Amino acid sequence: MDLTELLVLVEQRRREAGRPIVVGVSGYGGSGKSTLARALVDSLPHAVRMRGDDFLDPVRVHRRSPDWDGVERDRLATEVLRPFRGGTPSWFRRYDWDLDRLMDPEPVPRADVMVLDLIGLFHPDLLPLLDLTVWSDVDLDTATERGMARDRAQGNDVDRRWTDVWVPNERDFEQRFAPRQVAEVLVPNP
Repeated sequence: MDLTELLVLVEQRRREAGRPIVVGVSGYGGSGKSTLARALVDSLPHAVRMRGDDFLDPVRVHRRSPDWDGVERDRLATEVLRPFRGGTPSWFRRYDWDLDRLMDPEPVPRADVMVLDLIGLFHPDLLPLLDLTVWSDVDLDTATERGMARDRAQGNDVDRRWTDVWVPNERDFEQRFAPRQVAEVLVPNP
C-alpha cells in the first residue's frame, strides 16, 4: 500500500471509530518507521506523532530479550494509549536519552489521530490498543544495514549492539509474535 492509500484508510478508520484513534507503525530497527510516521502526521489534519523511543527502558533495550522487553509497554498503555483513545486528559513522561532519565510529566497531546512508531509494538499487550497496524516492510538485513549506517553517521558506534542484541531480538520477536503477519497494512520501504 502506498502513502496515499494509507491516508485514505486512516481517515476511514477514524470516521468509523468516532473517537481518537492510534495508528501503530512498526518494523525492524532501521526500516524507516519514524520516516513513515512523520510522513503520515505531515499529511493528516489533526494528527500527532508519539515517538516510541520515549518508551524504551535505557538498560533493558540493550539486552537480549525474546520479546523486546526494553519497551515499557505498560507505561505506554497506561499513560498514553488508553487515555488518548478515550479522550481523557492524561500525562506522560518522555525518556531523555541525553540526561538518562524520565522527564517531567507533560500532557498527552489531543488530536484525532496519534501515530506511534516503535520496535516491538505489535505485541499482544498493545495490539488491542492500536486501531490500525502498519508494518514498514523492509527485510531484516536491509533494515539492519540502514540502521547501522544511520547510527554511524550520527557518531554512535553501536555495531555490536546491532549484531549481538538488536538483530537477535528482532528474530526472536518475529518468531514469537509474527509482527509482519499481524499488521493490517504493509508499506514497502525499498
